[in-house]
Amino acid sequence: MEVRKVQVTGGATYTVSLPKDWARDNGVEAGSRLAMFPRDGTLLVEKLRSEETKTEGSMDVTGLEREHLVRAAISMYVAGFDIIRFEADRITSEQRRTLRETSQRLAGLEVIEETREHVVFQELLDSSEISVHRTVSRMRLIARGMFEDAVRALVKNDDALARDVIERDDDADRMFAMVSRIFRASLSDVQSQEDLGISREECFDYHTAARQLERIADHATKIAEVAEEIDDPLPDEMAEALEETTDESLGIVEDAMRSLLELEDSEATRCANEALDSVPEIEERAKELDQMVHGFDAQRAQLLGLVIDSVLRTADYGANISEIALQSAAPSP
Repeated sequence: MEVRKVQVTGGATYTVSLPKDWARDNGVEAGSRLAMFPRDGTLLVEKLRSEETKTEGSMDVTGLEREHLVRAAISMYVAGFDIIRFEADRITSEQRRTLRETSQRLAGLEVIEETREHVVFQELLDSSEISVHRTVSRMRLIARGMFEDAVRALVKNDDALARDVIERDDDADRMFAMVSRIFRASLSDVQSQEDLGISREECFDYHTAARQLERIADHATKIAEVAEEIDDPLPDEMAEALEETTDESLGIVEDAMRSLLELEDSEATRCANEALDSVPEIEERAKELDQMVHGFDAQRAQLLGLVIDSVLRTADYGANISEIALQSAAPSP
C-alpha cells in the first residue's frame, strides 16, 4: 500500500500524485488518459485502453493430444485472450482437427491462421455486448430441456431422443465457457466489468449458478447414455415414479433460478427457502426409487441407480443456486 496526501489547487480542484512504479509499469506518462471508477468509499484508477487493443496469448502444445489439447484451448479462451496462438515445432494433423473442433464449441472463436508451426484463433464476439443475465437464463432452459428429454428417452426407450440430448450438451458447455470468460474479465479488468452493467458480486452469482446448470446438463447427458444402453422400457410404476421425482427435482432448480434472476429480495428469499425445504422430499423419493430397482438384474439395477443419483444431485444443484439467491437477496453491509 502507498499513501498519498491530497492537495487542493486553485481553491477547488483536488489532486493526488500517482505512484511512480505503477505509472512506469503501466506506461502512464504525461498526456496519458486514465479511467476512474468511483465506488462506495473507493476510487479505482485504470489506464484507458484503445478500443483496437487486443490481448494476445500463446501456448506451446508440443505433445498435447485430444483431451489435454481441448482443455488447453478452453483454458486460453476462458482466460480472456482475444487472439490465441498454439505453437509447436510441427502441429500434427490430429492436433489441427482437435483445435478446429474445439473452436466450434466456443462462442465467437474462429481459426484465422494456420501454418506448419502454429494455429491462431481470434475471438470475434464483443463481451461488452453480451448479457450475462440472458446467457444464464438460456442455460437454464437448455439444462432443464435436456434433463426432461433424457428421462423421457429412458422411459420411452427412445434412442434418437437420447442422442439428441447428448449432442445438446455442447450448447450448455459453450454458454458456460462464455460466462466463465466474462466473469474472469470482470475480475481482472475494471472497464470490462463496467461495460457489463452489473456488479462483480452479481457476476460472481451468475457464474456460480451457471456452473450448477452446466453440471445438471452433464447429468442429463449421463441419463441419456443410460437410455441408449437399456433396451427394455421401464415398468409403468417405476417410470411414473421417476418422472414425478424428476419434475419435483427440476422444480427446485426452477424456483432457485426464479429467486436469483427474477424476484425481488423478500419474494426471492421466500422462494429460495421453499426450494431448500423441498430437498429432503426428493431424498425420500430417491430412496423409494432405489427400492424399486432391487428386483432388476445387476447391470440394469446399477444403470438405474446412476439415473436416480443424477436426479438427486440435480435437486442438490438447485439447492446450491437457492443459497446463492439467498445471499444475493441479503442486505449489503
